[in-house]
Amino acid sequence: MSALRRHLWDEYQAVGSARGSARRKRQRFVDKNGRCNVQHGNLGGESSRYLSDLFTTLVDLKWRWNLLIFLLTYTVAWLVMASMWWGIAYLRGDLHRAHDQSYHPCVANVYNFPSAFLFFIETEATIGYGHRYITERCPEGIVLFLFQSLLGSIVDAFLIGCMFIKMSQPKKRAETLMFSRAAVISQRDGRLCLMFRVGNLRNSHMVSAQIRCKLIKSRQTPEGEFLPLDQCELDVGFGTGADQLFLVSPLTICHEINPKSPFFCLSKRSLRSEQFEIVVILEGIVETTGMTCQARTSYTEDEVLWGHRFLPVMSLEDGFFRVDYSQFHATFEVPTPPYSVKEQEESLSLPSPFNTPIGNNRNRREHICSLDCIDILEEKTNKFPSKLQKISSRKAGLQRRVMRMTSSNVEKACSTGDLLKIQQISSVPSNEDGDERIQLKAFRIKSESLTQSTGDLELQKKPQGMLTLGTRLEDNLPAKLRKMNSDRLS
Repeated sequence: MSALRRHLWDEYQAVGSARGSARRKRQRFVDKNGRCNVQHGNLGGESSRYLSDLFTTLVDLKWRWNLLIFLLTYTVAWLVMASMWWGIAYLRGDLHRAHDQSYHPCVANVYNFPSAFLFFIETEATIGYGHRYITERCPEGIVLFLFQSLLGSIVDAFLIGCMFIKMSQPKKRAETLMFSRAAVISQRDGRLCLMFRVGNLRNSHMVSAQIRCKLIKSRQTPEGEFLPLDQCELDVGFGTGADQLFLVSPLTICHEINPKSPFFCLSKRSLRSEQFEIVVILEGIVETTGMTCQARTSYTEDEVLWGHRFLPVMSLEDGFFRVDYSQFHATFEVPTPPYSVKEQEESLSLPSPFNTPIGNNRNRREHICSLDCIDILEEKTNKFPSKLQKISSRKAGLQRRVMRMTSSNVEKACSTGDLLKIQQISSVPSNEDGDERIQLKAFRIKSESLTQSTGDLELQKKPQGMLTLGTRLEDNLPAKLRKMNSDRLS
């Protein structure tokens, strides 16, 4: 099975690229001009199905084969019918008595095969020179004349109709429908989107224009089945009606990358190793002929530009809008996250320490407890007076150890309101009495945080390790502060 998968995948990839190239050029499923690179082989007895629909088979043939069939069919029909007229004249003996005035031939003035051939052409083309004509004394000639008229009408209807249908095919109309050379991936309205551009070069409109996208990518099912060139639909606004286009000016078609998109896990890095092809199909009714027209193109992974956006091509002139098709394929870089939508959603769904509530009471203050908050607090304390910095630095190591040991069981909070209080304290003049008051206020703030954290820990049934660490923390405090803290906790 693995050998088969490798064989099919190697056939999908191109061969013969330069050795120094970073990526191997592979075979496209659909060319940029819309031609499908698929050939049917080993049909066996199924080839007869083409003859059952001969008209469609002739229309699908190339022009050189159609012209050859057209010429051969008329030439053979003319020669066969001329031979039949010559045969009647030969069997009746008209060729030997053509100049006898008393003899009444089947066809007047038919002496040989060229004269019989001219009679058929004059009759079939309804030229009617009057020199050669059929007489009433030739019943077999009358029957052959009726057969000639019916056969000529059938051949004319078939071949002329085939040529008319082939000439009026809307394939040439599809050549005036443009697609951008590359597709881009960037953000639009806050969402990561895959975008490409379409345009109409003619002034005549495409009625009921509709666009569809298919993702061609080989994959393996969970059951182990390998699906080469599996087709997956890309949503370009089917549910919202955005796939119905009013194509009077170039439009940018957008595919939103969401959890339902096959590009949900696609990032800028994985785009370099992915192998896929996006087939774009634009359908509509030609306004002048009323026939359905279809234009196709494709984009490989090499033609998808991450972090790009199309340049605007519309400008307002004096009384009309002007489209500059010289900028139709131009793009420019824009800031775009290099991560996939899946990675972005997972990063947003992770619990953040700054938005994790403690307790079920909504009116209660929400606290944040993390090592990053400790670092922020250290940066703030560098602006404190020297004595307060000593007190804070003495407690920082203990608090960090407490945070690390209890982070797996309990979530604490380091409120930004406490930081604001400390900043207000730092603005007090630094005299001796003021320094003591600063120390007391700073300790009260710390003790408030400790008591609040202790109250929260009581909800968590007070882990034994936290109580032991709290006792060790009090042992390192000054005697005066230890006494005040015990009075406050009691």
